[in-house]
Amino acid sequence: MLVVVLGLASYLAYNSFQHTTQSAPPGCQAGTGAQAISLDTSQAAIAATIAGVAARHRLPAQAVTIAYAAALQESQLENLTYGDRDSVGVFQQRPSQGWGTTSELEDPVYATTKFFQALVQVHDYTTMPVDQAAQAVQHSADGAAYGQWTQVAGQLAGYFTGKDPHGVSCWYTPPGQADLAAIAGQITQTFGPLGHEAVVEKVNTTRSAQKKTDAVVQVKQSSAWTVAGWLVAHAQTYGLTEVRYAGYEWQAADGSMGWQRVSGTSTQKSPPRGSIVAG
Repeated sequence: MLVVVLGLASYLAYNSFQHTTQSAPPGCQAGTGAQAISLDTSQAAIAATIAGVAARHRLPAQAVTIAYAAALQESQLENLTYGDRDSVGVFQQRPSQGWGTTSELEDPVYATTKFFQALVQVHDYTTMPVDQAAQAVQHSADGAAYGQWTQVAGQLAGYFTGKDPHGVSCWYTPPGQADLAAIAGQITQTFGPLGHEAVVEKVNTTRSAQKKTDAVVQVKQSSAWTVAGWLVAHAQTYGLTEVRYAGYEWQAADGSMGWQRVSGTSTQKSPPRGSIVAG
């Protein structure tokens, strides 16, 4: 197990969905440099949630790619309260077609869980073209439209599942303190009940050397970067300003620079070996 330590402050961000990097206005991105994919904070949070639900159910990165292609086509990775006929949510699922109630489908965790429940029933979904797998779940009027998102969806899946580590970053001006109790609850809702064999083993709080209260989250090593990306993507909602893991550090104030190597001269207390720290 690894340890994730969460910290304090608030997050506000907006940016358009495009391939670019920039220091302002506040926002998020997957990747760095010229190939970075810019996301607004709600898109990043949903992308992280989809990857988190996949980790909870031990699904492969290809399942996340398929879900991203569907979500990008249906809603641009936004949790919509409207759509064609009675469609709602990130996947534009319809209550009248048995997906769930409107309020349930407007919960990204629930909507993603229902998407994956249908996807795993598709024979050989991991080897068929992304658009065909997405269409087998969605039954859209134009299933071929999912194909245009295959490349971007695959890139996002690499970053949010941790296949390409330290790839999710956000930036903003942190004004306040973190709601650690709320984030602990949402971690459980997304990644599943805590336990020795679960994605997240336990969540504790501790006082740092700077006398800040942090949350310490012990996670499965294979999902550590997925959890770290989820924390960064949800910084706005829960008030996190810093995340550190495996010798890398993300900070809200300069998050547009991506994760940086932790300096050997840093005055911060070194985290336990194999842990993630945010404060």
